Amino acid sequence: MADREFAVQMKKISKVYGNGVAANKDVDFDLKVGEIHALMGENGAGKSTLMKILFGMEQPTSGEIFVNGEKVTFSSPSAAISFGIGMVHQHFMLVPSLSVAENMVLGMAPTKGIFVDRTKAVEITKQFSEKYNLMVDPNARVADIPVGMKQKVEILKALVRGAKILILDEPTAVLTTQETEELFRELTSLKKQGYTLVFISHKLNEIKEITDRLTIMRNGRSMGVYNTGDVTKEEISRLMVGRDVVLTVQKEKAKPAETILKVRDLEYTNEWNKKMLDHVSLDVRSGEILGVAGVEGNGQKELVDMLFGMGVPDGGTVEVNGETILGISQRDIRKKRVSLVPEDRMLYGIAAAATIEENVISDRSAKKEYNHAVLFNMERIHEESDRLIREFTVRCKSRDQQVGMLSGGNIQKVVVAREFSNNPKLIIADQPTRGIDVGATEFIRKKLVELSRSGIAVLLVSADLNEVMELSDSLIVMHNGHITAYFEDTSTLTDEEMGDYMLGLKEQSREEVRKVCHDAPAEKTAGQNAPVPERSGRS
Repeated sequence: MADREFAVQMKKISKVYGNGVAANKDVDFDLKVGEIHALMGENGAGKSTLMKILFGMEQPTSGEIFVNGEKVTFSSPSAAISFGIGMVHQHFMLVPSLSVAENMVLGMAPTKGIFVDRTKAVEITKQFSEKYNLMVDPNARVADIPVGMKQKVEILKALVRGAKILILDEPTAVLTTQETEELFRELTSLKKQGYTLVFISHKLNEIKEITDRLTIMRNGRSMGVYNTGDVTKEEISRLMVGRDVVLTVQKEKAKPAETILKVRDLEYTNEWNKKMLDHVSLDVRSGEILGVAGVEGNGQKELVDMLFGMGVPDGGTVEVNGETILGISQRDIRKKRVSLVPEDRMLYGIAAAATIEENVISDRSAKKEYNHAVLFNMERIHEESDRLIREFTVRCKSRDQQVGMLSGGNIQKVVVAREFSNNPKLIIADQPTRGIDVGATEFIRKKLVELSRSGIAVLLVSADLNEVMELSDSLIVMHNGHITAYFEDTSTLTDEEMGDYMLGLKEQSREEVRKVCHDAPAEKTAGQNAPVPERSGRS
C-alpha cells in the first residue's frame, strides 16, 4: 500500500540484465511531495538505472512503482510523462539549429494547417518562461545561446509537458557560480510551488546547499536515506565509496622549469563563421598545471582540438619542445610525448566493444617490446595490462572484459591509465573527472598532481570551477574565443571573481594576460586582448 505523502515510491526495485549483471538490488526510493531529494553514488552504483526505470526508459526485473499513491507501470518515457514525470538529461537533448520556441514544442508543436504555428510556439514559451521565472529568448537559435539558458530551456520543456516531478541529472556540471546560484533560486521557487525534484550530482557542496533529503547508493543497493542537514560531506563520501575520501587537493608548490608547450596567436573560425579562437597565446611549463577555465562554448574545445590534430587552425603556431605539431598526425604528436585525456571518453577515449587490455595497450602495441614483427608478445602485453589495472585501480572482472561494460568512473580510469603511463612530457586533460564519482575523481586528481610534480607539463581544461581552481598552479580564463585573464597564483581566487571573468563581466589588461607567455614581448600578444566591442563585431 502506498502513502499519499509521497509523490513517488519505488519498492524493492531490481534490475538484472541478460548478462547476469544486477544494476539494482531490492532498492527502495521515496520522494516526498514538494522536496528536493539528492540521489548519490559512485558511477556504476545503480542510480542512473533507477532513474531510467522511473522515467520509463528501462523496465524493472521486479518491484513496484507508485506515483501519487497509484500503482503504475511505465513502458516508455511517454507513459512517465503522462503521469507528470520529466527528466532533464546531463547532455542537453536540444536541436541546435532550431529556435528556443521550436525546441520547446518539439513533438507537440501547435500547427496552422500543415505548418508549425511558430507564433503560438513563441507565445507558449513566453507564458511558461514568465510563470516559472525561467527567462529565455524564444526566438534565439539554440546554437547561439549560453549554456545556462540551455539548462533553463530543458527544464521548461519538461514543465510545458506537464511535469510535476523533475529528475535533474548533473544540472550544474557546466554552469558558473553565478549561473548555479540563479538555477538554485529557480529550483527553490519550483519547490515552493509544490514541485518535487530529484537532484543527481557529485558536487557535495551543492547537495548540502539545495537538497532536503538524500539517498545514497552503492553496488546497486541503497545505503540509506538521510536528512541532508544531519550528515557531513565526509560521511556522505564514506557511504558512497566505503572508505574515507580526501575532498580537497593536497599539493606542494609548483616549481616550473622549461616551456614544453608554446602556443602563439592561434586563430580558428568555425563553420558558422564564429571566431572560436582569437589570437590565443600561452605557455605550459614542465612541473606545473596550467588550468583553462570558462563557460563551455568559449573556445576551450577548439583549443584542445587544434593542439591534438583534431582540427586545423586558420593561423598561429603550436610547438612542443621547440618542434611544431601543426599539420602532423595524431600518431606523430604522440611520438613527441603528448597525451590526451579527451572530453568525451566514449567517443574519443575508448573503443567500447574492445577489451580493457586492447584499450590500454592501443597506443604502444607497435613498440618492439610488445610486437615481434608478425606476432604480438602476448606475455608482455598481459603483464603490462595487469600492471595498469592494478596501479589505476580499475574495478573489473579481468583484462578481457569489454570496456563498454564498465562504470563511467572505471572507463575513465582505463583512459587515464593509457595516457598517464606512456612517458608523456605534456598531458592535455580535458574535463578529466566529468560525470564520475568522488572516489575516481580523487584518484585522477591525485595522479595529475603527482605527475606534474615529477616534471610533466599539464594543461587542464575543466568546467568544474572547484576542480580547476584547486588543481591549477596558474590559470587562464577564456571568454568569446580569447584569454580574458591570467592568474600566476590561484590561492587567493574566489568563485565569484572567476565567474565574473568567465561571463565576460571583467577582463584583465593586455599586459596582465601577456604574462602567460613567459618569453613573449608585448607586441606578439597584443591582438589577443582586443576591446570587447571589436571582438563582438568580428564574431
